Formats: sequence, structure tokens, C-alpha cells
Amino acid sequence: MLSQLRASRADQSYERRLLRFTSPDLLVVDDLGLRPLEHDEPIDLYEIIKRRYERGSMVLTSNRALEEWHPLFGDDLLASAAMDRLLHHAHVIVIEGNSFRNPPGSEAQR
Repeated sequence: MLSQLRASRADQSYERRLLRFTSPDLLVVDDLGLRPLEHDEPIDLYEIIKRRYERGSMVLTSNRALEEWHPLFGDDLLASAAMDRLLHHAHVIVIEGNSFRNPPGSEAQR
């Protein structure tokens, strides 16, 4: 998603591409924070969050704790605005335990 938005800046299709991520009833973002956000990615993510706020649902998955999301934005004000919108009306589900990708007793569990 963020790569597509970055590329859309080059061909002047940013608003059209942004609409693709802000108009569906549900947007699923998997593995948020798996890698650091770079360049305009924090701004793009904030823009998606802002435009979807109270208009469309989002499901975000991450291996990071909520406390670790704030630094991803690289700017305290941007992070606060994004997190306020994300967490307002949110249902946060924290899953603890072993990964289902590693069956009990596997090498990865030892």
C-alpha cells in the first residue's frame, strides 16, 4: 500500500490511489511496523487513517506492542494524531503465546 502511494506521487495519481485505500468499507493492514516507515510513508499512513476515521473500518495486525507504534511515525505530533484516531472506538486484541506457524515441540519453540 505504502509503496503504491509512493509510486503514485511520480505519475500524479496520488489522490486516485489514496481513494483506493480510503473508500472500501474495510481496510486490512497486515504486519504494521515490520519495517521502519521511510520517506513520506508516515504521512501517507496518517492520511489513510485520517480519511478513514469514523467512515470506514480498519484491521491492523502487528508484532509490535501499541507502545512501539508511536515511534514508527517519526514525529510526535503526527504519531499522536494518528494514534488518537486509530484507538478511538478501537477494539485492541493482544494475542500471546506460541505462533501457530511453529507447532509445539518444533525447533523454533525450543
